[in-house]
Amino acid sequence: MPFAQIYMLEGRTTEQKKAVIEKVTQALVEATGTPVANVRVWIHDVPKENWGIAGVSAKDLGR
Repeated sequence: MPFAQIYMLEGRTTEQKKAVIEKVTQALVEATGTPVANVRVWIHDVPKENWGIAGVSAKDLGR
């Protein structure tokens, strides 16, 4: 059972997350031959103040 974990900065819309889930699922089905019902995708919405880039939070960078 393939299990994909996706870490993204918070702020994506429900529609964008749905598209990520659909496309990652399809890619895993195509790459591994696993039945679609066996694929799991977990999106982690990370608060911008918890994501660091070059020593600065994404929030402070205006991301």
